[in-house]
Order: sequence, then structure tokens, then C-alpha cells
Amino acid sequence: MADIINPENEGDLQAQIEEVEALSSIYGDEWCVIDEASRIFCIKISNDLEEPKLTACLQIILPPDYPSTAPPIYQINAVWLRGPERAKLANSLEDIYVEHAGESILYLWVEKVRDFLVEKSQNSETDEEMPPIKHGNPITDRRSTFQPHLAPVVTPRQVKMVLEKLYENKKIASATHNIYAYRIYCEDKHSFLQDCEDDGETAAGGRLLHLLQILDVRNVMVVVSRWFGGILLGPDRFKHINNCARNILVEEGYTASMDDATKSGVKTKRPKGKKTK
Repeated sequence: MADIINPENEGDLQAQIEEVEALSSIYGDEWCVIDEASRIFCIKISNDLEEPKLTACLQIILPPDYPSTAPPIYQINAVWLRGPERAKLANSLEDIYVEHAGESILYLWVEKVRDFLVEKSQNSETDEEMPPIKHGNPITDRRSTFQPHLAPVVTPRQVKMVLEKLYENKKIASATHNIYAYRIYCEDKHSFLQDCEDDGETAAGGRLLHLLQILDVRNVMVVVSRWFGGILLGPDRFKHINNCARNILVEEGYTASMDDATKSGVKTKRPKGKKTK
């Protein structure tokens, strides 16, 4: 290959070799050689966030006179990148080339694409609406108090937002347990995304989720806060948690009536053995 290289481009070829070696070292498995003879490379770039996870594939062709007099030829493959966003990113890459004309710029391009992904992810999170939260009437038994909270949710991100908002309330944050469950209906998959949390009250989250399932409610999250009053309630605590949740679901119109909920037969068996709080 060296025999057919124009002597004028030898400096460029050496610069390319050194730049590719550096990028391969920095990015590891993310960096891919497609055709070394034709100087075609690819790198998979992500925003490094768990959610939402965005990725893009930057394919690069290095012309013989890069970096001295020509820019890299590139293509960005990303299903989420369209229209104005693609043009904005292309302009950013062009600005980098103009600002660093004659220099090796691939690292700057890769990190610019990554910054673009992170910014888009953050904007997506910001754009997601904070659901309204309703607070139900508390139930008190032997100095233990149970209070339900309800919010409409359609994404796991909204579930997280609701929890963060609730925990901003010092009283709720100080509860002995904040048990929750949610069900989100995914129309495209005709299935439910659902989960629950005991928050230290063993089996309470699963029972709460079971209540949501037998009432067949969807796109809703219920949190029940419990402040322990020092007296053990045994299985009555599960009854109060579910009654709280059922009451607020009825009040907010997620289930038709108390009668319908009662017909669902939400009962808990009294466990044998020692009494728990």
C-alpha cells in the first residue's frame, strides 16, 4: 500500500495511522475497522446513560489528503436523528473542521456526537410531564397511620418523577414505609409494564400490585405511606394498605365503585406464627 501512496500524502497517511491507533486505544470495542485499505472506520457512540439509552454509529472515510487539506467523509446512522437535528449536528461537525483545519479532528467529532446525545437525552427527560399527584384520606389504627397517594403514569420515567416529588415532602419522606405499585399498558405490545416495592414492609408491594391487577386498572401508580405507631397490627396492616389504595382508586375514577372492588375479593390469609408489625 505504501508503494502507491502519493509522496505528497505520506505525511497525511502517517497522521491517519497515529490518529486511528489513538482512537482504537481510547474507545476499545466501540471502534471498528471496516476496510483499512480504503481507510473506512466506524465507531458506536452512546450517551452513557441508563435511560433513555441513545446510540449513534459514526462511519468515517479518510481521504488521502486528510488532515492536511480535506475533511473526513462521514455518515451518521441513528434512527432518532432526523431533519433539523441532523442538520444541527452536521453544522457542529463542520464548525469543528473549519476551526481545526489541517489538524486531526476525529476525537473532537466523536465527543461532539456524544455531547449531542447527552443533550438530547436530558431534553427528553425535561420534556416529560410531571404527573399530577392526588393524596387520599388517611386511615389510623392503633396509632399507625396509612395514607394513599395516586398519580397517572405512562412511562417508568414518570414513576421515578412521582417518587422524587413525594420524597420532597418531609412527612412522606419520614414514613416508616412507602409502599408502591404501578401498571402501565403498552398498546404496541398489548402487554403491561408493572412493578412494585415493599420498602421494608415484606410482601406489601406484591399485594398492592395484585390489587391493581384484579381491579384491572392501567396507567396508574399508587403509593401508600405508613407511619408505624409502636403497636404491632399483624395482618390488619395489609388490609389497611389495600383499603387505602382501593379508596383512592375509586375516588379518582379508576374503578367504578367500592362494590366492584369488594367483589374482587381482596383478602389476606392470617399467617401462622409470631405476630409482626
